[in-house]
Amino acid sequence: MGSSMRKKKEKKKDFQKPKLRVGKTKAKADNFTDTSFKAKSIVLNQQSLTTAAPSSITQLTHYLSLASSSKSDTQRKDAMSYLVTRLSNAPSDSPGLPASILLPKLLPLILDGSTAVRAQLIKLFKILPPMDVADRAESVILYTRAGMTHLATEIRDDALNVLEWLLDSTGDACVKCPGGWIKTLNSFMSMMGWTRDKSATSKWSSESKVTISNKANKSFARQLTLLAKFLKTGLDEENILEKRSLNDITFDPVTYMLPTVHDPFGYLNLFGPPRDEDGTAYMDSDSRRRVFQKRFREIVDKGAEDARRAGGETGRAGSTLAKVIREGMENFSSST
Repeated sequence: MGSSMRKKKEKKKDFQKPKLRVGKTKAKADNFTDTSFKAKSIVLNQQSLTTAAPSSITQLTHYLSLASSSKSDTQRKDAMSYLVTRLSNAPSDSPGLPASILLPKLLPLILDGSTAVRAQLIKLFKILPPMDVADRAESVILYTRAGMTHLATEIRDDALNVLEWLLDSTGDACVKCPGGWIKTLNSFMSMMGWTRDKSATSKWSSESKVTISNKANKSFARQLTLLAKFLKTGLDEENILEKRSLNDITFDPVTYMLPTVHDPFGYLNLFGPPRDEDGTAYMDSDSRRRVFQKRFREIVDKGAEDARRAGGETGRAGSTLAKVIREGMENFSSST
C-alpha cells in the first residue's frame, strides 16, 4: 500500500509545474553547461593606424584645439600644460605655433572658470615673444577688460595678472592701441567701485550703491597697484630727441627703414569705421594726460586719498597711486 502511493506521487511530480518565488532564479537543469566567458581589452588614448608619428605642429594644433574647445576642465588644463611644456622647452629654430595663431584661440580662456586653466594660461603668455604680443595688444586688452569687470573675484584677480604681464612685455603698446586708454580706465573704475554719479552731471562718486569690489578685500590693494602701474605707463613722457645742428646730423638708416610693427598707421583709422572718444587711439602722453585730467583725475585723486587713510597694505598702495599721478601730471597744463 505504501509503495503504490509513493509511485503515484512520483508520477504526478513529472507533470506538476513548479512554483517560482519572486526574486529567486530558476533552478538549473542537471545537464546544464556554463558557456559564458569574459573578454578583456586594452584601450589606448590617441590610437592611430598610421605607421608615421604625427609631426610636432600637428600635435601642437591638436592640443591647442583641446585647450580652446574642450568641455572638460581637466582636459583643458592638461592641454595647456602640454603647450607650456612644449613651447618652453622647444629650441629656437624648431617649428612652432606663432602668437598670431595662439592668441585668438587662447584669449577667451582669460574668462575660464577653472583656476588651474587660467594659471597655465598666464605661464604660456610669458613664453610668447614680446614683439608678437605688442602687435596684438588691442585684442589682448579687450579680453583683459572683460575679465576685470567679471563677477567672479578670482577671474578679476587673474585678469590683473594678465594686464601686468602685458605692461611688462609690451610697454606702452596697450595704452596706445584703440580703446586701450579710456576703456581700460573705465574698467578700473567699475572694478574698484568708482562709478559716475547719475544725480549730477560730469561728477564721479567713489561710494556707489552697487560695487563689484569690496574695499576690505585684499585684492583692492592689488587693484590700486596695477592702476598705478597702468597710469605710470600712460602718463610718463616719451623720450624726446635732443636738438642738433645740421652739422651733427648724420644719416640714420633706422629712421628710414620700413616699419617693423603691425599696422604702424592704425591709429589714424584711415579705412576703419568712425571711432568715438572712448575707442580713439591716444598715441602721445599729452593727449592721454588731457583725457585723464578731464574725465578721471578728480575721482582717482579722491580714491587714492581714501585708500591712503585706510592704512596697511591698502594705504601703501594708495600712496603709490597718488605719487604716480603727481609725478605724471607735474608738467601738464590744461591749456596745452
